[in-house]
Amino acid sequence: MEIKPIAHIHTDFKEKFGIPRQSGRVDAEGIIIFEEEYRVAEALRGIEEYSHLWLIFDFSENHREEWSPTVRPPRLGGNTHIGVFATRSPFRPNNLGLSCVKLKGVEKTQKNGIILRVSGVDMLDNTPIYDIKPYIPYYDCKEGAKGSFGENFADYSLDISDTENKLSVIPEKKRKIAINCLCEDIRPSYQNDPKRIYKWLFADFEISFKVEDKTVKIIDVI
Repeated sequence: MEIKPIAHIHTDFKEKFGIPRQSGRVDAEGIIIFEEEYRVAEALRGIEEYSHLWLIFDFSENHREEWSPTVRPPRLGGNTHIGVFATRSPFRPNNLGLSCVKLKGVEKTQKNGIILRVSGVDMLDNTPIYDIKPYIPYYDCKEGAKGSFGENFADYSLDISDTENKLSVIPEKKRKIAINCLCEDIRPSYQNDPKRIYKWLFADFEISFKVEDKTVKIIDVI
């Protein structure tokens, strides 16, 4: 079977480092622009009646010729092997991702036809979208479901320190999203060097920071 993108999503995440670990954890926004073949208004008729959507997408920066039956989830320190089908790792046989996002709006534009504005994204800028399906709470929300090791980090969060107000150069709306991402701890979980300085590309900015005593300390924003 051959599949091809029906759309691409445009986000503020310009590189893999710093993308939220799961959809919905951060209120980051994205714009879905359809390929010309699929810019058909009838294909989206009724979509505004749903609050959330499932996006099936391509982990486009993780393509490999070979696949591994096990992966090492960062949240488990990067040393514990778990079966690939028991994780949401982007390193998969078919490189397919699945994310649930909030539908913020359906807009008709002159340049790109009908576009979808969504939030809660966890995808790289210009990620190919293969399909879109509505999220239906009655069927998709399962009472009593278990989430394995992921549940242990549901409330995990860092504090943030910006004593020199470096983040003020970022527009307020995007600044809140950047702070939320940083508080989620975008570092690989096996890296815990308090002296290490990280550089994160977000939107049109490069944010330099380090983490000490569970606090993100902003060093510079350019």
